[in-house]
Amino acid sequence: MEVDVSHVSCRCGKVELGLSGKAIACLSCYCDDCQAGARQIEALPGAEEVTKDGGGTEYVMYREDRMAIRKGAAHLNDVKLREDSATLRVVASCCNSPMYLNFSDSRHWVSLYRARFKDDAPPLEVRMCTKFKPEGAVLPDDVPSLSSYSIKFMGKLLASRVAMMFGR
Repeated sequence: MEVDVSHVSCRCGKVELGLSGKAIACLSCYCDDCQAGARQIEALPGAEEVTKDGGGTEYVMYREDRMAIRKGAAHLNDVKLREDSATLRVVASCCNSPMYLNFSDSRHWVSLYRARFKDDAPPLEVRMCTKFKPEGAVLPDDVPSLSSYSIKFMGKLLASRVAMMFGR
């Protein structure tokens, strides 16, 4: 088992998540659901801005078996766009910090909000689902901007699932 190499916390420090191993990807998503979820979280009292660069929500993706709640589990609340949605946006209720996305279906990863990494955030690799960006939004050209999901990204997800199945 790998030793924890990183941790993230909410703004006030009452919630802390431990991470081990390497991230799957670091991306900004512009899909309709990520934009709606960001608006929902930003509407919470005292919440910080979630979106960046014209509507994108930045995530650092880890295998779900490589994240653990170190402290403050009682402060974690699920936020859903729709009751039947498999996507759970998890917010630290102590300071309304968005922490991560988790899924109630068979997906094997969690998407941590990149802002939780503060100065230790890995570099952004790609902007995805940009066909949904708000009208008039201008995206920086520092990383590729893709209208949908790339084959490379899907390959990273598949590789992480296979590694997880074999305990690597």
